[in-house]
Amino acid sequence: MTANRAEALDRQFQEHVRALEARAPRDPALPVRPGSTLTGAALLDLFESQLICRLLDLAARELRARDQGYYTIGSAGHEGNVVVGRLARHTDPAFLHYRSGALMAERSRHVAGLDPVRDALLSLVASSDDPISGGRHKVWGSRPLWVPPQTSTIASHLPKAVGCAVGIDRARRLKLPCPVPGDSIAICSFGDASLNHSTAQGAFNAAGWMASQKLPVPVLFVCEDNGIGISVPTPDGWVEASMRQRPGIAYVQADGLDLVDAWEGAARAVETCRRERRPVLLHLRTVRLLAHAGSDIETEYHTLEEIEAAERRDPLLRSAALVVEAGLLAPAQVLERYEALRARIRAGAAEVVTRPKLRTARDVMATLAPLHPAEVDVEARRPAPLPAESRRAPQGRQRHLAAMINQGLQEALRKYPEALLFGEDVAKKGGVYHVTAGLWKEFGAGRVFNTLLDEQAILGLALGAAHVGLLPLPEIQYLAYVHNAEDQLRGEACSLQFFSSDQFRNPTVVRIASFAYQKGFGGHFHNDNSLAVLRDIPGMIVCAPARGDDAVRLLRTCLALAKVDGRVVSFCEPIALYMTKDLYEDGDGLWLSDFPAPGEAIAPGEGRVYHEDAPDLTIVSYANGLWRSLRAARTLEREHGLRARVVDLRWLQPLNLDLIEREARATGRLLVVDECRRAGGLGEAIVAGVALRAGDAVRAALLAAEDTYIPLGPAMQTVLPQEEHIVAAARDLVRAAPPAAVVAGVKG
Repeated sequence: MTANRAEALDRQFQEHVRALEARAPRDPALPVRPGSTLTGAALLDLFESQLICRLLDLAARELRARDQGYYTIGSAGHEGNVVVGRLARHTDPAFLHYRSGALMAERSRHVAGLDPVRDALLSLVASSDDPISGGRHKVWGSRPLWVPPQTSTIASHLPKAVGCAVGIDRARRLKLPCPVPGDSIAICSFGDASLNHSTAQGAFNAAGWMASQKLPVPVLFVCEDNGIGISVPTPDGWVEASMRQRPGIAYVQADGLDLVDAWEGAARAVETCRRERRPVLLHLRTVRLLAHAGSDIETEYHTLEEIEAAERRDPLLRSAALVVEAGLLAPAQVLERYEALRARIRAGAAEVVTRPKLRTARDVMATLAPLHPAEVDVEARRPAPLPAESRRAPQGRQRHLAAMINQGLQEALRKYPEALLFGEDVAKKGGVYHVTAGLWKEFGAGRVFNTLLDEQAILGLALGAAHVGLLPLPEIQYLAYVHNAEDQLRGEACSLQFFSSDQFRNPTVVRIASFAYQKGFGGHFHNDNSLAVLRDIPGMIVCAPARGDDAVRLLRTCLALAKVDGRVVSFCEPIALYMTKDLYEDGDGLWLSDFPAPGEAIAPGEGRVYHEDAPDLTIVSYANGLWRSLRAARTLEREHGLRARVVDLRWLQPLNLDLIEREARATGRLLVVDECRRAGGLGEAIVAGVALRAGDAVRAALLAAEDTYIPLGPAMQTVLPQEEHIVAAARDLVRAAPPAAVVAGVKG
């Protein structure tokens, strides 16, 4: 580029203002134009917030040039979003994208004592004094302003904005406490390029789908249309053509370059959303200035003439002209305010660079995964209220895993009035495997309900509802379906406490019908055996019950983790064991269990050791692998004279390596039976962890599933660990002389 465009934009603004002609002073209480509701006083505030936003953008580039700042994606050209900051309440939860500087500056006026300039500068220099992220990222966010932080989102925040809107009205309907007023709306902003993302389309579809059924969904979608996504232009008229006739969603268009038009359009949109409790899309036309970010070389895809043409559409030029023409300020007064704000921001920048930064890994991770074991234990063991006479009480008689989970969910819904259970088919049908049967009838459609078939919408609904005090238990029908929506967990759910310094939480327990060994099912969607995507998410807790009684105890703790520490938990239920009754022989009933007594729970990381005195080897497994390992252990003892202790991990992330090491050292031999695939699987992590800790003191082997999709029919058994494979691997391990790690495939 032939010139510094930040300097050019700065110079253009000053020259434009100097050329304006002063007008006679007017009463700022009057409308700035006939028929408008925008007063001169409000316009002056909006204009000042726009100036603050622009000068912060310039300061960000100055800081970056000195290697003192670390973020240059700015809001230049989008300053028209300032009207949303004024017209919406600060108690309306707002999920904002990165070009929201003017909106944030104006929204800060709603709460006394906030300094949006200093807060933004602290974020730009990644200072640990940053009041929202603590130096972990440059985000727009504020606890007092009800702005949960988003990072460089590409529409991934839209599903949870829909969920938040639903949650506000669901809490009111259920007469539950809500941290925001009952007539609040949820707001989310995004660009025209993001509108095309499948996640955005799913959010629009979900909002319209629910609204079309007369369900309240007070969400305001704000599409800031600058006509380009980094370097890819948006076709003319595309946003309007896509959204004007969207079922269930009202469409309002406004010119974000003209504060009067933007004000009137935003006022209609906010009022419609709040009064009618329906989704509204505010299509705000903007222009992108200063490229996508400081690192973006715009001349690679735009000519200098095109760049200068865009700069002539700068909304600050029109705002300055409006202020002067309305008789609110003379041109010299506009420039005086501009320079005073520049001086304030530069002085603030000079000060914030001296503020502390995160220095250690412990500091960085302090808010990633809060855990208060004592408080969690108390909450997990706190009994649920006794059921009303009309409700089913959990029965003590022995039942299989699916029935026990059903009773555990029944208990959870009694214990937590704010708990919601939802997903595809969970209501009248009771789920694909009937695990939730009867709960819809017992607790009502307000708490147990079906959703549309969209995992991003299901998880987004959960996260958004959790923002406003509800405790969601969404169901994902199959483990592989998580892949359709994994970023809702990775990029949104588990990052929230990290990027908000634990000021915002979205506690959620995600129930996932999981794993393989299902007869008659093949392919990669209904018989999946990989937890890698879940275990790779920072802060995620993953557990997997194998028995019914353990499932109830684990569920109690999972809910307590969510309630006490705001944690996000994946509760992985082994489908193949849902209806299993027997362990060794048909009719033995050894895989049935009684409903655990009130107060029983399993602490995070607590495993279970079977045959704890067995001296010959240690088998570590979980879920389906536990059932098979116990059967193999009996065969080893009866037919080969080998006694094996069997460890059920139960908690799969984080791993309790202390437990595994202790039980492995006790026998000196460790066989890990992992029903998931070998590459990148749980088994590799266990073997490596034990090798690092115990070295030659433990001889280890890994029996894992083959690195393949699961085939249909009996061929399934060839790629998953079977009992005979476990027996063979155990015998080889005991016979092996050198204390070295051995890696076995399914075939042994």
